[in-house]
Formats: sequence, C-alpha cells, structure tokens
Amino acid sequence: KTPKVADKKLPKHLREAQISTERTHLISDPAKKPRQRYVQKDGKCNVHHGNVQETYRYLSDLFTTLVDLRWSLSLFIFTLVYVVNWLFFGFLWWLIALIRGDLVHADEDGWTPCVENLNSFVSAFLFSIETETTIGYGYRVITEKCPEGIILLLVQAILGSIVNAMMVGCMFVKISQPKNRAETLMFSHNAVISVRDNKMCLMFRVGDLRNSHIVEASIRAKLIRSQQTKEGEFIPLNQTDINIGFDTGDDRLFLVSPLIISHEINEKSPFWEMSLAQMEKEEFEIVVILEGMVEATGMTCQARSSYLDTEVLWGYRFTPVLSLEKGFYEVDYNNFHDVYETNTPTCSAKELSAKLREGPLLPQLSLLSPETGIQNESQKRAGSPRICDILASLLHSGTKW
Repeated sequence: KTPKVADKKLPKHLREAQISTERTHLISDPAKKPRQRYVQKDGKCNVHHGNVQETYRYLSDLFTTLVDLRWSLSLFIFTLVYVVNWLFFGFLWWLIALIRGDLVHADEDGWTPCVENLNSFVSAFLFSIETETTIGYGYRVITEKCPEGIILLLVQAILGSIVNAMMVGCMFVKISQPKNRAETLMFSHNAVISVRDNKMCLMFRVGDLRNSHIVEASIRAKLIRSQQTKEGEFIPLNQTDINIGFDTGDDRLFLVSPLIISHEINEKSPFWEMSLAQMEKEEFEIVVILEGMVEATGMTCQARSSYLDTEVLWGYRFTPVLSLEKGFYEVDYNNFHDVYETNTPTCSAKELSAKLREGPLLPQLSLLSPETGIQNESQKRAGSPRICDILASLLHSGTKW
C-alpha cells in the first residue's frame, strides 16, 4: 500500500530539513507476487484447521464451542434447545395423563386428574412451557394426588434451570465479548525503519479512539518467516520474538494518545544483518499483538495486526499527531497513518554500527547536507560510496557539519 506522505502538517524545521533522495525507499517490488497473510490487517488469523479426526474434543468443551459459533447458528441453537426441551416435557405430561386415563375421564364427576384441564397434547405442551418459565396462568395446575407428576415437576424444574443457565450464560458471554472493543484500537498502515537516538529502529504506531482506556495495556511482536536449519530442516512460518521493550518495561503502555512503538535493531534483532537491498529480497510478516483489560467491563481484550515486507518503509518517520491547544492536548487522527521521508543509511544496522564505532554518531545524521549526503543519478551509476562509507570518511577527516 503506497504510504501517504505528509508535508504541510510537518513542523517547520522538519519541512526545511527534508531532502529528496533516492536512498529512502518503500520496500515494494512490483514484480513480487502478492503473498498470503498469516494475520489479516483486521486481526483475523488466516489459518483453517482441516482433517481434524478427533472432533469429540469440541464437545468436551461444549460451552466454548457454543460461544464461538456464528450469531445466526447460536440463535438457532438457542431457540431449538428451548423448543425441544418444552416438547420433551410436554410429551411426558401428556403420557402421564394418557396412562392415568385423564384424557378419557377428565369430564367425569369425582375424577381427580394429575393436571387439571390437561386434555390434549397441545395443553400438555402449554403446561410444560408454563412450568419451566414459571408463568403460572392458573388454569392448568398439578394436583396433590399425582406422585409421578410431582416427581416430573421436580425434574423439569431442575433441568430447566440448568438449560437456562447454560443458554443464557452462552448468550451473555457472546454479547459481552470484547472483540468489538478491538475495532477502536488502531494500528498504522505501515511500519517504518529509520534512525532514532543514533540507532536503527523499526517502528509502528498504535492508538485508541475511545475515551475509556485499555487498562494494563501491553504489546508484543512476532516475526513470521520460513526458516531452514543447519541440518536442512525446513520450518514454515517460524515465529521469532521481536523485542519492543520487554526487558525495559516499554512494552507496557499508557495508551491515552497514539504511541510510536520502537524496536531497536541490535545484535539480538532478526533485522541486525538486513540492509535495504537484502530486505527487498526477504519475505516475512511482522505480527503485532496489543492486549489489555477493557476499563468498562474488566474483560481482557486483544487486538492484532500485521505488516508484510512490502508494508515496511525504509527511510520514513511518522508525522506528529499530538498538538497543544488551550487547556488540553488534541490528537489529529487524520495524520495517524501519515509518514515523511528522512535520510537513512541503506546498509544494515550491523554495518552501520561497525562504521560508527570508530567515532561518535553525528547528531545531524537525519539532516545530511546536499553536498555530502545526497548522491545524484550519475554518481549512483558510477558506483559512488554508500552513506555508511561517507559517514566513516567524514569521521576520520574531521569534517564539520
């Protein structure tokens, strides 16, 4: 997806510092075939389970199975369970009346039926509904001279309570599921790679549209790509942790306004040896998972999104969205997905670290001057040195910035 680059909304010093350069790229190759996502942008996992032989396992956890069903199927099962239950007990009431002879002698004087005014299957079905729902119209009522009816009444009352607890509980849990809460948690359309605090970083932005916040919010990320071991074993869709602050506590968020989540590309990062050229050839997916408790309900909520290799922008930063107004801070969500170009080395973080280990990283790295920081097209065709080599030579020569 082509990023939306913002110019007018940037601060003045950032607009003036922008330099048009070919070293900033969107990692997108038109020749690449579209790949299948592991996790969709809306958070749905694109995995289907086939050839499951032990289907009885779903029945062992019947409650969760009912909750996970589609709404149309859930409503159908909800209605079906109650109707079948009423019909079953209605048949038992009708059978008792038939065996006792109440259907034949109901109009005789001095005859005491098991249930008064029960003279057909329809009336038995209505009496079953009245008993289980405790409606109690008062027209049909059980008599004390029917022990089998009293026992059946107790059984129906107990089983009816269990059915009510099961079905109403399923519907309540299904209604109160915090899945829809994730719809108001936003992830930026793209991730970016640029230099931050003298270090190469992979960044993406998250935000919460609601005023009721996510409590105890935490975020983690996984790199999904196929891998082949030294022994020749092929591991499809291997998952690798991406450190976004687990050791420092930066993964625990106070998500009141949009935050830029940063992954420092260091020796432990899977991107440590990836340059721009190498990353253009890689096929991977970055899955990000935001978790926390919904403030209003206390239930745990999880929001997911992902970034393909074609959605990682090399040499970009996110446009600021927070501004100070009179008495409050305002978030402009029109700029939430916007990015702007910034000069970024095209070499890997490992190569850059080796070059800059010989001297301190220049604080003006993102503001390279046209004379030293930009290569024109003729220089590129002649094979001019990369930005890493330029930086190293400047460090040794003592050039002032």
